Amino acid sequence: MTSQEKVRIAAHAALAKFAEDPVILDVREVVSFADYLLIVTGQSNRQVKAITDGIDEAVTRHGERPIGTEGYHEGRWILMDLNDVIVHVFQKEVRQRYDLERLWSDADAVDLGLDESGDREAIS
Repeated sequence: MTSQEKVRIAAHAALAKFAEDPVILDVREVVSFADYLLIVTGQSNRQVKAITDGIDEAVTRHGERPIGTEGYHEGRWILMDLNDVIVHVFQKEVRQRYDLERLWSDADAVDLGLDESGDREAIS
């Protein structure tokens, strides 16, 4: 599976769990440890965990396994390492505090054709 396919699967899975404000950053020209970053927001620690679980299940169905997951116990900021895709699932205030979009401003935002409402309906 390509990294673009993987980030798309992860984004669809996040939206299926009602993740908000998805951002996909192409970091291939910026770092060597990943191709894409996926950043999404959940409203509570329960939703942040559900989004992460949904992504885990989706990539596993496609033959991939996360290398590691950090922050699951607290559920405020969960980082999931999918090898060439890094997923950040935040609660809103934590996402605002760390502002990864600004930190990775050298990376290009990618539009993979994700329409939040349309994808949610297609996946549900």
